Amino acid sequence: MPRPTAAQLAYGTATVVCSTLVMLLLSGTTAGLGIAVIGIAALSLGLLVAVTVPVNGRAATARTAPAPRPATPPATSAQRPGPHAGARVGQPSLRR
Repeated sequence: MPRPTAAQLAYGTATVVCSTLVMLLLSGTTAGLGIAVIGIAALSLGLLVAVTVPVNGRAATARTAPAPRPATPPATSAQRPGPHAGARVGQPSLRR
């Protein structure tokens, strides 16, 4: 499982704190059981928010198809091919 990013931690923490305060103020509960239920609900909501926050561009680009490679321009007189221009990597050379 990958480690959470700073944005995921920040959004999850903010969600837990804000949702706990809002639920406690709206419910008006003073019983220990009610406070425990609200705390568990806020933690669950914070975890859900932290997991669903979009991760940076690496994951999105990994799922897409690779970009097409640009065509190489033909060699000009200024760009002469080197002595091994046609050699294949990993293939034995036929030159002596």
